[in-house]
Amino acid sequence: MSRRPAGDAIDVHVGKRVRERRMQLAMSQKDLAKAIGVSFQQVQKNERGTNRVGASRMFEISKALDVPVSFFFDNVPTGPARPRKISKRDAIPTDFINQRETQDLIAAYYRIADGPSRKRFVRFLRGLSSR
Repeated sequence: MSRRPAGDAIDVHVGKRVRERRMQLAMSQKDLAKAIGVSFQQVQKNERGTNRVGASRMFEISKALDVPVSFFFDNVPTGPARPRKISKRDAIPTDFINQRETQDLIAAYYRIADGPSRKRFVRFLRGLSSR
């Protein structure tokens, strides 16, 4: 039986999903580590895909993050990606949702209580990005 090398596409995908959910909950790596009984460095390695997440740890992570284990495998890469032509203007980093800046922007947007103000803010951002 052959083993995939650590850090393969599935390990990286699972790690990104862990980080994505942890950030959605505004949970630190230290808090997650404490909840699952490991060091925060281990959580870092799991999130980067450097260390593979074992079944029992994945179960503990799913409980701590309040998601089913299947959450970590949603949209898992199944083969080589087909190249798509994307203009530089439309290019978005593939892990944009995991960026702290994105999370801060989303949180700030939803703190704007006034609906019309939120719409003006979106129009403003679109205007800036079309330059």
